[in-house]
Amino acid sequence: MTDNSPQTLLDARYSDDSASARPWPKARELLAAAELFWISTVRPDGRPHVTPLPAVWSAGALHFCTGPEERKARNLAANPEVVLTTGTNTWARGYDLVVEGTAVRVTDEERLAGLAAAWEAKYGSFWHFEVRDGCFHHGAGHAFVFSVAPRTVFGFGKGEPFSQTRWRFSRED
Repeated sequence: MTDNSPQTLLDARYSDDSASARPWPKARELLAAAELFWISTVRPDGRPHVTPLPAVWSAGALHFCTGPEERKARNLAANPEVVLTTGTNTWARGYDLVVEGTAVRVTDEERLAGLAAAWEAKYGSFWHFEVRDGCFHHGAGHAFVFSVAPRTVFGFGKGEPFSQTRWRFSRED
């Protein structure tokens, strides 16, 4: 999977007159640099579940990992649709991003090895993973790895000028 060029639209309803749409490469840089994301999944009974986690950007998608018995993994087994958000906890400065897509489990060990290296490069040696049996292994535990190729991304510029940009992707892969 590789990055594709999205359709970009500034939503004038939620943007100052002086605002302009942020280019996708700038938003992608923010996603790649973000240390913490909030993942939203849906429980089988329809109730939402939200929790923080680290993620890495690679090959046009965000990647996260979770233990197979954790609530988010069990939710994804029933409904793979997710939202990942990142940004700042301020009103008048910063940039927030919301990524909507489908979580797909990654089991290819060559791809997992590359993702394990990306985790350690971004987060340090605490996040060192061994790869085997289609999972990340750390100590006695193991984790499933998921990839979320964006379907739609929303960007919220805060402060002067306030803005809302939407990027829509057509996925053929």
